Amino acid sequence: MKSPRLLADFFRQTWHIYLFSILFHLIANIIHVNFPKVLGDFTNELESGSLTTDAVIRYSWLLLGIGVGFALIGGLGQYLVMYVGRLFEFLTRRRLFTHFTGLSERFYSKNGVGKLLSYFMNDVTSVRESISMGVNQTAGATILLVSTVTMMFLSDIPYYLIIACVVPLLSIPVIVTKFGPVIRKRSMSVQESLGKMTESAEEQFGGIRVTKKFAVEGIMNRRFGETVDRIRDNQLKLVRVSSIFQALIPFLGSLALVIALTLGGYLTITKQLSLGSFVALTLYIRMLMNPLQQIGNVINTMQRSRASLARLNDLLGNEPDIKQFEDALSLDFRESGIYVRGLTFAYEESSRPALRNIDLEIKPGTTLGIVGRTGSGKTTLMKLLLRTYDAPPGTIWFDGTDIRELTLESLRGQIAYVPQDGFLFSTTIRENIAFYRRNASLEEVEAAAKQAQIYNNIIDFPDRFETKLGERGITLSGGQRQRTSLARGIIKDSPVMILDDSVSAVDAVTETDIIETIRAGRKGKTTIIIAHRISALKHADEIIVMDDGEIVQRGTHEQLLAQDGLYKTIHAIQEEGSQHAAGH
Repeated sequence: MKSPRLLADFFRQTWHIYLFSILFHLIANIIHVNFPKVLGDFTNELESGSLTTDAVIRYSWLLLGIGVGFALIGGLGQYLVMYVGRLFEFLTRRRLFTHFTGLSERFYSKNGVGKLLSYFMNDVTSVRESISMGVNQTAGATILLVSTVTMMFLSDIPYYLIIACVVPLLSIPVIVTKFGPVIRKRSMSVQESLGKMTESAEEQFGGIRVTKKFAVEGIMNRRFGETVDRIRDNQLKLVRVSSIFQALIPFLGSLALVIALTLGGYLTITKQLSLGSFVALTLYIRMLMNPLQQIGNVINTMQRSRASLARLNDLLGNEPDIKQFEDALSLDFRESGIYVRGLTFAYEESSRPALRNIDLEIKPGTTLGIVGRTGSGKTTLMKLLLRTYDAPPGTIWFDGTDIRELTLESLRGQIAYVPQDGFLFSTTIRENIAFYRRNASLEEVEAAAKQAQIYNNIIDFPDRFETKLGERGITLSGGQRQRTSLARGIIKDSPVMILDDSVSAVDAVTETDIIETIRAGRKGKTTIIIAHRISALKHADEIIVMDDGEIVQRGTHEQLLAQDGLYKTIHAIQEEGSQHAAGH
């Protein structure tokens, strides 16, 4: 896994903005460091008795000019660097989302939504603060330090006095070396615990209805409280070391001021230093304390952001498991059969194969039914056909082309997959149905809704197809969500359609009507129906029965009923249940 250089790539695009910002800071601070000199000269004239009204006015205008010049030019430099920080935030979040959409299902099975949101919110913000506020304060503080020390040496202040005042500041690099790694390590712990807290919160909000129905609010509060407590403990550890670090640097500035007052005061009393130079010296030392404080804050922020930057770089270094070859092909599925040869597949986290020795042929334009117990491998087979997981090379073919040699757009764009838990977005019913075909007319949306047997439910809503759904379609019942998801698959009108137990939440009569409508509308197109109810697939051209990852039976409905086996057993149980229900 190669870790990208997130900041290096960004600085290559924006270095000229930073250059102008630093230039403005340089000009602003050169203006600002004249402030002590002007006051020193004013003090000398006042002490000598040569200060006139015109001189007071002149000094006042000079100080006003220094203040205005520093504010305007420094403010412009600050605006530029803050702007570029927000630009980083915008570009990085967009890059993260694009990266997330390219990652495979395996990645999402290992990482919760809350953890991924933490990257978007906490880590990006932390890095943005370091490259906007951090760069802004570093540039300003560094230039002010250099300018101040330079002006001190150009003044009448003795060199040995300046050196004596600056000596305490030389221990700053030692402090940074000591505290920096500790701050960075503890910041990493804070960011990771924030990610776990966000993940826990997302899970709790998603399951709030279950929590209330089981009256287990206390348990959920304790579980969430544990993640909050972990953040508190990690943040307190960070605050302790950060507080000591941030207090030490200003202390060194104060120590320099004590030396200036003690030694400088003695030299002034003994007439070895003019009163104006003494005033200028104390102002210069006081002027040094603010940038020293800023440098302490910046180093603290930088160490924290380094932890976030490392997390972001590691995330962006995750490469998709499903990769498309550079010379991948596009294939028309309308005349393509699907062939599975000797397919054995196991999930990475499992030592037991989910599928074993699967051999299957689906001719173009036919309907295949798949039935089996829960966990028999039906959905896993569909995931491999959609290439959300990679099957072993040479095991799945579309005509004479290995599935790995097809472009992902060609593969997934020609398969309409309708899962059991049809996910709906928090938008209108119409937009959910027309999700793949955004330009579909209202008439086409309505036709798909009628085929999915959801049309009559939709027109009962006040806003009909413009009805806004709640989060994940919570406005609708389970059966309505399934049928809306089914309508989304129908309107895609793909050469291949996979119904993965996608009408399980409707009654048997509605299910039969839906299947018959789909059969009539998809003549000449390939359809794969996975179902627990045999009534949904008994008209298929071929039915395969799966058990424990293997195909244990295959044939038509009549052929399978004539055999002793799992299919006949399931059919008998379902028929007995139907007769029992009819009797009541």
